[in-house]
Amino acid sequence: MPHSLVLNLLPQSPIPPQYLTGRHLHALFLTLVSSVDSTLGDRLHDSTADKAFTLSPLQIQREERGRYKSKIPHSYSLQYFHQQAIPAGTPCWWRISLLDDTLFSQLTQLWLNLNPSHPWHLGPANLYITSIQGTPQSTQPWANAITYSQLYEQAGENSDLRSLANHRTLNFTFTTPTAFRQGKFDTTLPTRECVFNSLLSRWNKYSGIEFSEIALESIFPSFLNIHTEILADSRSKFIGILGEINYRILGDIEPIQIKQINALADFAMYAGVGRKTTMGMGMIRRLYSS
Repeated sequence: MPHSLVLNLLPQSPIPPQYLTGRHLHALFLTLVSSVDSTLGDRLHDSTADKAFTLSPLQIQREERGRYKSKIPHSYSLQYFHQQAIPAGTPCWWRISLLDDTLFSQLTQLWLNLNPSHPWHLGPANLYITSIQGTPQSTQPWANAITYSQLYEQAGENSDLRSLANHRTLNFTFTTPTAFRQGKFDTTLPTRECVFNSLLSRWNKYSGIEFSEIALESIFPSFLNIHTEILADSRSKFIGILGEINYRILGDIEPIQIKQINALADFAMYAGVGRKTTMGMGMIRRLYSS
């Protein structure tokens, strides 16, 4: 069962920008895990395989304006780069997604025994976790939880071709920089193979509802509004895309194949796509027309 948990945070001292990178937030998550299960924390730290969690960059709970504001609508974009320190007392939020029920249950004591007066450390800053949201909120679209079987069933509640025709449009927004590994190098081009094979790999690993293959040859991009961004620090440089993409499912295709593709599209909010999803990159959401 995938969970998308939003932790509401309150820093007690300024958080310097050099400690707001994906690497430091990844370390904070491992610290949270180790506080209830040190063995699990060590295992997650040492694992080089695809990991059963993703993290977001730290978000300020107000609209940010400035040089690094995303070019896509603010309601869909996330702040992935902090040029200045986050002042003390600034309400923030941080999304953690868990793709594996086992991992969620191992962290149950963390969620249940959360002490809002216990400080956690992000670099030199102390911060409190004031609350955790794990169910849909009108003001917080990143909080949710659903079973894999529900994800699959909701992807095609009706089995006739006419109703499934409404599921042939897949709108995505890439809210943090996203790149894909191809061989020894990265690519920023969000081809159907890169996006949906990334989702398929994680779905098959964690869902228990394996798709042997999906109809990639029926998926075509019909609208793109994307641009690349560069994230650089003293240790590395990451180039990824931001923006919106619309894919269409075209041609004569079986209803079950449409259902599988839609299940993967809905799963994207939890799994992310591409590289460095455990450090805030590759966050993606499906958008539905109102």
